[in-house]
Amino acid sequence: MQLLGAFFRMIRWSNLVFIALTQCLFHFCVVMPSAIGTRFSFPLQLNTHLFILLCLSSVLIAAAGYVINDYFDINIDQVNKPERMVVEKVISRRWALVWHLILSGLGIAIGVYLSLMMHNWFLAIANTACVVLLWYYSTSYKRRLLVGNVLISALTAWVILVLLVAELPGWWSGSINDPLERITAARLARIGILYSGFAFIISLVREVVKDIEDMDGDHRNGCRTMPIVWGITPTKIFAAVWLVVLIAAVFISQLYVIQFGWWFSIIYIGFLVLAPLLMVFRKLLKANAVEHYSQLSREIKVVMLSGILSMLFFLHYSQ
Repeated sequence: MQLLGAFFRMIRWSNLVFIALTQCLFHFCVVMPSAIGTRFSFPLQLNTHLFILLCLSSVLIAAAGYVINDYFDINIDQVNKPERMVVEKVISRRWALVWHLILSGLGIAIGVYLSLMMHNWFLAIANTACVVLLWYYSTSYKRRLLVGNVLISALTAWVILVLLVAELPGWWSGSINDPLERITAARLARIGILYSGFAFIISLVREVVKDIEDMDGDHRNGCRTMPIVWGITPTKIFAAVWLVVLIAAVFISQLYVIQFGWWFSIIYIGFLVLAPLLMVFRKLLKANAVEHYSQLSREIKVVMLSGILSMLFFLHYSQ
């Protein structure tokens, strides 16, 4: 039982649930209502079976990424979070590497199967690229200024974008001829880009905050993260600027939504996304201890969840 619990901690099961939830909400609350609605129509590329496999491949690749990150981060984790270490303490490095190969191999294999079924080879290429990028992130990119932060943020956004790539292959190539289908495809693309942009920016802010939190262990192991190279104050300003961009973007999107009369959605976003983001901004400027940044990281994750859950309103207002 201890070994099983350690395994689930190693693969960050709660983060995997978040990935699966994000893709399920986008598929069932945004894509499907558009495909079967009376105002819009679009032929679905992903049936339930294929969607489950796509979601599973995303979860497996992310799990493999967490495992290989722990594999290469033993020295850093011994300083930053020794009480939460799994690799070497409970699971040997050899078995961690084996699990990485199994999980990433399954993720790539599912991507190849999906490409064969959907005649869309970009999915197989993308899954393979994600595995490779996560490997290099763990070995070198995370130790470089901004490179690792941007990569993880982009992969977070990809959790949503991959569904657009799967569902709208004709839209990217400009091969959709039916006017109604083009309208629906453009609408889905706008919504997908909006949420993936939200995911990218808030993930970037969280990654920077985590760098400040982990500064001690990173510094001892030769990492050149933003707070080590620039200092804490410029790093906080960088994160604060992106928070302002995110707050402004969310606020403007709600002004756009007013014309549709989605008042419940506007109230939800105001209280559970905008207000918490403003609180995070205020706390970030005042933070001056490791525990402050740890708390900020958790609060940002809650805001991410609130933002993703807002997809439920597309299902509500499409009925």
